[in-house]
Amino acid sequence: MPHGRTKVPELRKGDTVVVLSGRDAGKRGVIERVLTNPAAVERVSARESGKGQRTRSSYWKPASSRPMAVVVEGINIAKRHTKPRQTTGRTDRMPKIQQGGILDIAKPVDASKVMLVCPKCERPTRVRHTVLEDGRRVRVCMHCGQAIEVTK
Repeated sequence: MPHGRTKVPELRKGDTVVVLSGRDAGKRGVIERVLTNPAAVERVSARESGKGQRTRSSYWKPASSRPMAVVVEGINIAKRHTKPRQTTGRTDRMPKIQQGGILDIAKPVDASKVMLVCPKCERPTRVRHTVLEDGRRVRVCMHCGQAIEVTK
């Protein structure tokens, strides 16, 4: 990557995506959060990797094959059963009681299982990156060629 340019992520908060596979295949939703975990690494010795290098005893490799996931509203919903609990409020005289019940929680989906939907042509698309005249890097739809702006 040339010096001075920042990497533009393919998926951002507020993007509309379509799910490609799984239980929710074909459904569309808006990204609530983008989860990255670059710190999750594991140390692998050269003997385990099969390289047979004697000079370096180990190297760093990502711990997961999925370094990025997204939370999409209405997609990959899990049920969470909670008990009513007594929590202390600001004053100890009136303790608050957290209501129990069944909560619907959107769980993360692997980023490779979703595809960005172009807001202009409403088609699932891959993303191309271009540099504008003012030096900004933007994502561009492969079908219609329009810049994809973040809607928050």
